[in-house]
Amino acid sequence: MFHYYDKYLLEIVALSLAVLLIAFVIGTVRRTSLNIRYAILWLGAGGVLLVLSVYRPLLDYIAAAVGVRYPPSLLFLVAFVFLLMIVLHYSLVLSSHRDSIRRLSQSVALLEHQLKSQEKRQRE
Repeated sequence: MFHYYDKYLLEIVALSLAVLLIAFVIGTVRRTSLNIRYAILWLGAGGVLLVLSVYRPLLDYIAAAVGVRYPPSLLFLVAFVFLLMIVLHYSLVLSSHRDSIRRLSQSVALLEHQLKSQEKRQRE
């Protein structure tokens, strides 16, 4: 039994997921749970998926240009590429934070040492 919506099931799922992603990101930004700097990446991914889900000729054109035989599967490729970009971005941020934490730890250790030295000198 073939229903009309079976033919477009993948597009409907992709459209729904893109809308949910955008709504979730906007909600988390409004609650200040997500920094706007990181939200831009997620909104970009959701926006691209939304455009490709809604405007099928663009999806077909890009799929043909890239050599993808089943255009809706290009949506998953685009999602995968965005996820890789987001993971790379977070890796860079984590590396930067790790270096900052190391420097801060060293500064705190030096300050503690100086404080203990001063306290020791004052007792003498």
